[in-house]
Amino acid sequence: MRVLVVEDEGVMAEAVVLGLRRAGYAADVAGDGEAALALAGLNPYDVVLLDRDLPVLHGDEVCRRLVAAGNDARILMLTASGAVAERVDGLHLGADDYLAKPFAFAELLARVDALGRRAGRARPPVLRAGELEVDTGRRTVLRGGRPIPLTLKEYGVLVELVRADGAVVSAEELLARVWDEHADPFTNAVRVTMVGLRRKLGEPAVVETLRGAGYRVVR
Repeated sequence: MRVLVVEDEGVMAEAVVLGLRRAGYAADVAGDGEAALALAGLNPYDVVLLDRDLPVLHGDEVCRRLVAAGNDARILMLTASGAVAERVDGLHLGADDYLAKPFAFAELLARVDALGRRAGRARPPVLRAGELEVDTGRRTVLRGGRPIPLTLKEYGVLVELVRADGAVVSAEELLARVWDEHADPFTNAVRVTMVGLRRKLGEPAVVETLRGAGYRVVR
């Protein structure tokens, strides 16, 4: 899952992005409203954490433009005010959820996870493909009832493949959704991660490679 953090307070932005990456999310950051819109136009985000009081372009206008453009990302608005009127205003603009500062990071993470499951078409929290079971709420993977310990990137790749429901997912798409904006487009990170994922999932193979096209889960 890929998240855009829009926050002009550098220390808070860094802390939130670090926490999201440690939790296994691909996270990018924008320090003002115009930068946020530019990144949202380039990358496929599942969730946008949007501070309301932004320089250059106010968070309300960012929210309004994202919704008007038909962006699929779910929007979680952040603000220093917990007043009911501000929450209502934000939701009327098209935000999907609202969180007042200061907040507990565990709550932020839970809300991001819940919104991520709603991004695009609705998805169940437990994904299945054959004997494979991926619980996105608990972040666990089972094959035939046996737990499979995965790295954060291996888990992220597997979730994207299972969600594709047998459709082919290219290496470029995986790089965009599981890594962040700093990922080198010429890196072999996806291939290396796939080698480790296949080894851990065992035989018979769960992930199939279609040369020149990408990868898909064998159902």
